[in-house]
Amino acid sequence: MQYTRLGRTGLTVSRICLGCMTYGEPARGAHPWTLDEAASRPLIRLAVERGINFFDTANAYSDGSSEEIVGRALRDFARRDEIVVATKVRYASRAAPNVGGLSRKAILHEIDASLQRLGLDHVDLYQIHRWDPHTPIEETMEALHDVVKSGKARYLGASSMHAWQFAKAQQLAQQHGWTRFVSMQPELNLIYREEEREMLPMCIDQGVGVIPWSPLARGRLARPWGEHTPRVDTDKFGATLFARSEVNDRAVAAALASVAARRGVAISQVALAWVLGKPGITAPIVGCSRPAHFDDAIEALALDLSAEEVALLEQPYLPHEVVGFD
Repeated sequence: MQYTRLGRTGLTVSRICLGCMTYGEPARGAHPWTLDEAASRPLIRLAVERGINFFDTANAYSDGSSEEIVGRALRDFARRDEIVVATKVRYASRAAPNVGGLSRKAILHEIDASLQRLGLDHVDLYQIHRWDPHTPIEETMEALHDVVKSGKARYLGASSMHAWQFAKAQQLAQQHGWTRFVSMQPELNLIYREEEREMLPMCIDQGVGVIPWSPLARGRLARPWGEHTPRVDTDKFGATLFARSEVNDRAVAAALASVAARRGVAISQVALAWVLGKPGITAPIVGCSRPAHFDDAIEALALDLSAEEVALLEQPYLPHEVVGFD
């Protein structure tokens, strides 16, 4: 395993972050393809054994059961001082007043609820799960600062939003002496590269760690193009992300398959190696539902793509509609 620092912090993280949306009770929440606790625990243990120390979940994943499963597994399989536990806040678990969002009331309630489910007294990285257009960003940033000062989180992070929104939040935090975000979770993969325009250059300039979600396009770049799985067939959010030019995306997938065939490696390794090789990337967030997925992710760390291969992979891409901010 390779390790690096998260942005300009002193926090050491593995260059592969385990995305824990995969682990959660299927009957809870909107993800019927998730793995229950019995199936999840061996995979989380394998992650620790393979050197992954960075784990990303959210309060909304499988109605909180992801946090419960991950928390119990990490208490059993890992040393708390060696691992980095990240979770997120914003999405509501049910339709009710004051449930969800990034108000002061919601944030202070949800951090306590997440810690209870995780069985921890603090998380290492507490992230806002998108922008909340209904709450003044000043209210959100001050509440997040209070979470850090209370000792319930060590660092703060953000996820997909417009670069101007991220810049505004960072400037307000600096202006008031509040805790700034040290990381950003954007979507980045070979068939969605819109964050290369504004967000990635900003993060590089400001020393913000970048931990991309969906580096394999929710599995679309891990298997032959067009092949369906239970997740593809039931992932409603994923369908909104990739409802665009099939012709263009198919051309990118063909280039990916060509490079992988020349190298004699899995297409997922090449797709992940491309993300890992982009300037400013700290650790892609990878979901692993079987042991072989760990092998492919870790082997991608050692796969150095040539300039010619990168050009071949990138050439077919055309601009896409910006998605994933809601």
